[in-house]
Amino acid sequence: MVEGLPLRTVADRFGTPLYVYSKCSIIDQCRSFERVFDGLEHQTSYAVKANSNRALLRIIAGEGLGADVGSKGEMFLALDAGFSPDKIAFSGVGKRDDEIRYALERGVESFNVESEEEISVLGQIAVSMGKSADILLRVNLDIDAGGHAYVSTSLKRNKFGIDWQQAGGVLQWAKGVPGIRIRGIHSHLGSQIVDVETFLTAARRLADLVNDLRRTEIQVTDLDFGGGYGVQYRGFVAHPKLPPEEPQELSLPTASLVQAVLPILQGTGCRLLIQPGRSIVAYAGALLVKVIYRKVSDERVFIIVDGGMNDLIRPSLYNAYHQIVPLTITGAPHEKVDVVGPLCESGDFFAHGRMLPRSQRGDALAIMCAGAYGYVLSSNYNARLRPAEVLVDGTTMIIIRERETLGDL
Repeated sequence: MVEGLPLRTVADRFGTPLYVYSKCSIIDQCRSFERVFDGLEHQTSYAVKANSNRALLRIIAGEGLGADVGSKGEMFLALDAGFSPDKIAFSGVGKRDDEIRYALERGVESFNVESEEEISVLGQIAVSMGKSADILLRVNLDIDAGGHAYVSTSLKRNKFGIDWQQAGGVLQWAKGVPGIRIRGIHSHLGSQIVDVETFLTAARRLADLVNDLRRTEIQVTDLDFGGGYGVQYRGFVAHPKLPPEEPQELSLPTASLVQAVLPILQGTGCRLLIQPGRSIVAYAGALLVKVIYRKVSDERVFIIVDGGMNDLIRPSLYNAYHQIVPLTITGAPHEKVDVVGPLCESGDFFAHGRMLPRSQRGDALAIMCAGAYGYVLSSNYNARLRPAEVLVDGTTMIIIRERETLGDL
């Protein structure tokens, strides 16, 4: 079920592959983060990169959240969806000059800056436009957040931020750059972080850094703790007729990862900012696919479905785990299978060696927790058409992105 509808009903109406989202789930996640702060001065900004569908952005903007954007395109989508410019932060290690001008023209709240040269360029452009730019300096805390190397962003070898031990010198210099106003510091450890101790270590280091900066007369009013709050991909759906999956990710509910660090961050006296993305939309979405063929070899059983790595690349790119559930649970015997797509790549898979109820041609499957980094990372590889996206609100189904056609190629 998704809200008041069986997923099978949605799949039958709109076809597969198909992304389906729950409006209620998105709202619940937005509010769970807001409840954590309980009147504390703060701003929760949704990381648009996680899912940039306009309809979903409008829901999130309607909950009063800000937006964290990483490109001119994401900024355009956020503004178009109703996010107020004074709640938009522009992040990213490689902001182009035209993107900086676009942000300044629209009056975005701040820039999360990543290098001295970026600060210099930003100041020059701001002065040339008769404007000033508020900045938060992104600091690299050199903390190993675990997980896949591709989503690590706070180790010295990563391209992001300034070494936290050099932040004081950079900000002292930035105080004299025309067109620049210093607001504070920003950090982001990585993605899908599930260990609360990692966040606690980062919070302590940031609090110490804020105190050190103030002792050298560098004003820090804003402290942005970033995002990366992990979600539960395993065992999201439990049913006696499904193979059991022990949740292995979270020791705390997602919003509690923020709650755990609040006492440390609150002690800085700063306005606190966070930038959740995955944790807002992951649970809300599923990718529905249909079994095309069942193929049995000497060593493997392959369940070949009509969606592929072009629709959801996370398993192939990050070796990420997504629970897979049949839309109709019949009590069929369980078997170990590979769930694979139709593309001309051995890397085109959703699961290897997974215990699932026996599937046959025509069965439909849901790949769960696919609301984040799903459609936004899709492609036309093999000249395949991107899937449609549907929003469910109670018992109402709304198409929020049409399925591509051959003409779109």
